[in-house]
Amino acid sequence: MLQPRLLLRRPCTFSLSQWLCPSCQSRLQWPYRRASTLPAPSKPTNPSPKPPSDEEPTPKPLSRPLGQSKAPQLGENNGIDHRTWRERRDDFFNYDKHLERRKELTKKVAKPYFREWTNMRYHRGKTFLSPSRLFKADSALYFPNMMGYTLAVPSQNASTTSVLAGKTSIVSIFSGSWAEEQTLSFVGETQNPALTREVEILKGEGLQRVWINIEEDWMKAGLIRLFLGSSKKGKSTAEWGRSFVVTRGVSDDVKDSIGMANGKVGYVYLVDGNCKIRWAGSGDADTREREGLVGVARRLVESSRKPESGKKLEEKIVVAKAKQ
Repeated sequence: MLQPRLLLRRPCTFSLSQWLCPSCQSRLQWPYRRASTLPAPSKPTNPSPKPPSDEEPTPKPLSRPLGQSKAPQLGENNGIDHRTWRERRDDFFNYDKHLERRKELTKKVAKPYFREWTNMRYHRGKTFLSPSRLFKADSALYFPNMMGYTLAVPSQNASTTSVLAGKTSIVSIFSGSWAEEQTLSFVGETQNPALTREVEILKGEGLQRVWINIEEDWMKAGLIRLFLGSSKKGKSTAEWGRSFVVTRGVSDDVKDSIGMANGKVGYVYLVDGNCKIRWAGSGDADTREREGLVGVARRLVESSRKPESGKKLEEKIVVAKAKQ
């Protein structure tokens, strides 16, 4: 009688060769580690506060007069090259002229394109604080002449010097709506109503407001000319003749002379009858600067009541107009 075959299970054996390295014949280690032997996780640390950077520009009070040492002339800085073909040829073969031009181009290339926008992060682009008093007439420098058309006569260019001579002028310079809003923080009817009242009271004695919109981009300049009606809003007919749009002729040297370190920021200047800058402001105005502008404008008008004040430059301009 056949006996049933019993299926015997073979014992499970492990060969040491399965756990030996084939090259060095050393026993392999398990690929995991016990939790007790793992290193303790590092505790999160609070980041230390960032120290203030020395490179961040901090506006300081204006301690020196702004402007040019030479008195402005009618027709200057018009952006037109009046050289003859012979003079242009001589300059082309002049090595010293090439070196000067090379320095100008190197300076332009070295200037980052977005530097002015980057500097707007610090104090909204404010470059200096307004002085608390007027610059003395002997040490003050001249406001440069600029050429551009006015809102009253857009078809013809005019000089800013012809408007500033013999008057006490509050000049606002801006390029774009951002900069214009910054100038309004100094001279706006809502932001500084005391200055508006002062201008109304003293306009018979020569106190006036002047607007200069510098726009060197031909496309933006075309849009400004196309929408002149919006620029005229809020201004009287007499003020249209004192609102300039300048599209060329304002070089970097001219901007540096009057403290325009950032072309995207608005600037305000107080100019006397001799076209000298007696006070300046930049960026957004605070309460001290707004009140200070009202005080220095009143003092400058009082000092200009002398009969000889502003007459010299006004006579020169009349003579220059007669020659033209």
